Amino acid sequence: MDTVPSITLNNGVRIPQLGFGTFQIKPPDTREATLTALRVGYRHIDTAEMYGNEKEVGEAVRESGLPREDVFVTSKLNNGFHDRDDALKAFDRTLADLGFDYLDLFLIHWPLPNVGDFVETWKALEEIYRSGRVRAIGVSNFQPHHLRRVLDETATVPAVNQIEVHPYLTQDGVRAFNAEHGIATEAWSPIAQGKVLDDPTITRTAQRLGRTPAQVTLRWQLQRGDIVFPKSVNRSRVEENFDLFGFELTDQDVAAISALDRHDRTGPDPDKFNYIP
Repeated sequence: MDTVPSITLNNGVRIPQLGFGTFQIKPPDTREATLTALRVGYRHIDTAEMYGNEKEVGEAVRESGLPREDVFVTSKLNNGFHDRDDALKAFDRTLADLGFDYLDLFLIHWPLPNVGDFVETWKALEEIYRSGRVRAIGVSNFQPHHLRRVLDETATVPAVNQIEVHPYLTQDGVRAFNAEHGIATEAWSPIAQGKVLDDPTITRTAQRLGRTPAQVTLRWQLQRGDIVFPKSVNRSRVEENFDLFGFELTDQDVAAISALDRHDRTGPDPDKFNYIP
């Protein structure tokens, strides 16, 4: 089995470039799905307070028998806890639910500029980082203008910006801003909830390479340098999504897939999303 490459974050922490996502996996199914992923070879698990399945992720990591330090686990601050004290308490709950002494990466899930001050929320994450209970902190769904405020008004550059990225939403502007400031890009919804899998450019490339459209799309993400974490509860699909290192796209393939961009979101626009569940 080929080894998953790692990316070094701006504070020196290394994160596997391919992970397993748990968004929309129901809590009763999460333990088994995560355990399957770990047995297949994934060593990076992405969860969030909002998903309601942190407890099951922690159970799977323990049941896998893997040393805790061998599994990179990310969680995210729920939208209702942006005030400093609420954020600190929410992180404590995340650690308790996971059953961990520390977390590898903790993110602000959404900027919510019309709900609270995400800069003050970021300062709470800085406190958590200084406490040593999280190895890296970052943000999710932040646009460049959100990031500029964080960079201008705080002392810590986010290690990661987790954003929606797929061939129909290539996010080149946000990715370029991230790269310019040493912020790694993580891609959620990497196959656009299946929308891109019938695209002729992707299917032709898959046929030529003897791969599936999903594998080609995920490989495109990896070759562009993004961190990606597909999710599935089907073992064969989990294995398929992990089998991305025995082939390579040409520069022409990458350019052709990148040219499919149509600014088509599957999720909310970060500048308009202010919902608190």
